[in-house]
Amino acid sequence: MPDVRLASTQGKWVLFTTVLGSSMAMLDSTVVNVALPRIGTDLDADLAVLQWTVNAYMVTLAGLILLGGALGDRYGRRRIFVLGVAWFAVASLLCGLAPNAGVLVAARALQGVGGALLTPGSLALIQASIHPDDRGRAVGLWSGFGGIGAAVGPFLGGWLVDGPGWRWVFLINVPLALLCVPVALRHVPESASGSRGRFDVLGAVLGALALALVTYALIEARAGTLTVAVTGVLGVLAAVAFVVVERRRPDPMMPPDIFASRQFTAVNLVTLCVYAAFGGFFFLVVIQLQVVSGYSALGAGTALLPTTVLMLLFSARSGELGELTGPRLPLTVGPLLCAAGMLLMLRVGPDASYVVDVLPALLVLGLGMVTLVAPLTATVLGSVDTARAGLASGINNAAARAAGLVAVAALPLLAGMGPEAYRSASAFDAAFGRAMLWCAGVLVVGAVLAFATVRRPAPGCRHPECRTHCGVTAPPLEGEEPSAAPGGPPADGTHR
Repeated sequence: MPDVRLASTQGKWVLFTTVLGSSMAMLDSTVVNVALPRIGTDLDADLAVLQWTVNAYMVTLAGLILLGGALGDRYGRRRIFVLGVAWFAVASLLCGLAPNAGVLVAARALQGVGGALLTPGSLALIQASIHPDDRGRAVGLWSGFGGIGAAVGPFLGGWLVDGPGWRWVFLINVPLALLCVPVALRHVPESASGSRGRFDVLGAVLGALALALVTYALIEARAGTLTVAVTGVLGVLAAVAFVVVERRRPDPMMPPDIFASRQFTAVNLVTLCVYAAFGGFFFLVVIQLQVVSGYSALGAGTALLPTTVLMLLFSARSGELGELTGPRLPLTVGPLLCAAGMLLMLRVGPDASYVVDVLPALLVLGLGMVTLVAPLTATVLGSVDTARAGLASGINNAAARAAGLVAVAALPLLAGMGPEAYRSASAFDAAFGRAMLWCAGVLVVGAVLAFATVRRPAPGCRHPECRTHCGVTAPPLEGEEPSAAPGGPPADGTHR
């Protein structure tokens, strides 16, 4: 049994290490978007490169994150966590030194591998090291400090871009890793489950390959070439092969029988809609504010703070309210509020006033996120047996990230953005308006799905069918990762 008390010196070091490590990945998800216009200008890159700068990281992270957690359980959570931090730092250094767009995109893919190794390990180390009596408080502190990091991220990214330059958005991870690794090796106890099952490497590779091929086909679809068409078909075939492999393996990383829970399946469909909209929005809004509205990188990053601040202040209360009302109401109202916020962004154009135009949209969006995110996470965890809550959280995490990366790939195409759209204020403004309509529409679909499929449990119901199909009948397990705000956000996330 874990016996490190949180109040002890070692307990404080464990908390410090896990917060610092997870903050690296979380900061990366919030600061890179702010730097995209400057990256494109400096590297003379088109819009597709900016999409790949975001998605190369997300492809490997989403495809390998479940495997990363399994590696930690088998070979030692501290060992894999430290490996992930070091890998992430080296890849970040390559990103910061990238001489051209190709090297940057490749380094971002490597960075995602590091993220897949370190992200599951941060909470797993708390779960495996901290005494059960202190674990709830440790997770709360971890989540709180993580929220502060999410709030600081856009501001820090803007300051770095306007100051020392966009490369420091990546290079800042190096000193953080140099601090994190020796502290982890010295003060964090090693732990492992002792499991000797087989790893689902084939499933992980097929999942990542499917995401990569579909993403490529969507980003390059404007070219209309045979290569793009073939790539899209191969991506679909890889996805089919992934499903077949998962159904036939004795130890799949995504067991198909978990989707026998109708509630779990329904909530993941809602997750796909919601995080597709969030991923597209946070990718485009910082470009809109800089290219069209004339904001500096610092101004654009700071402009997004209200959504994160609202999440920090009210998510806990939203979770409590969701337990009282049942998941159906917040999972229906939340996406509708977010859709309203994105429609209000249609007012944000050239010389937009922050107070009159930008802030009201972000406040409505933030209110929707507060209403939605905590109940979504709780419903995911409550829709399966307690023993599978960790697996359920991981699958939902991967679904959210996959939805975001597909949105970043597809939304510019759907909105009619050309390769050079971000260089023209008028062209980008028009396409941004169409993109917000798409995002709002997807959120409305998510709300309708939630209303039609998410069920409220009977009060006090403890029947196995209710635990599986009727919603949340118990609070999330201690040590399970809470959802955070996307883009500041899989807040990744939500889903970190």
